[in-house]
Amino acid sequence: MARPEITGKKHGPAEDVDAFSVSSFCRRHGISPQLFYKLKPQGLMPTTFRLGTRVLISRESAERWRAERDSASAGKKATKPKQSRYANP
Repeated sequence: MARPEITGKKHGPAEDVDAFSVSSFCRRHGISPQLFYKLKPQGLMPTTFRLGTRVLISRESAERWRAERDSASAGKKATKPKQSRYANP
């Protein structure tokens, strides 16, 4: 691998980018692109925008999505799980 000073590419933290490609967003969040495109029509993925032929996700949209997912999972944890009707009282 060539050194960054030779190639001119930056290898800094991902927070420095203003937009993620779908593949980089999925890599960063540990999901597959197939799952991304499956959940997007259901409104469970961040908002995307097009730049030419590329589909991108803004950093702000990704942050909102993470906050929404956190609050959704916190809400599920806060509810009391239903007791099975087959459980012994």
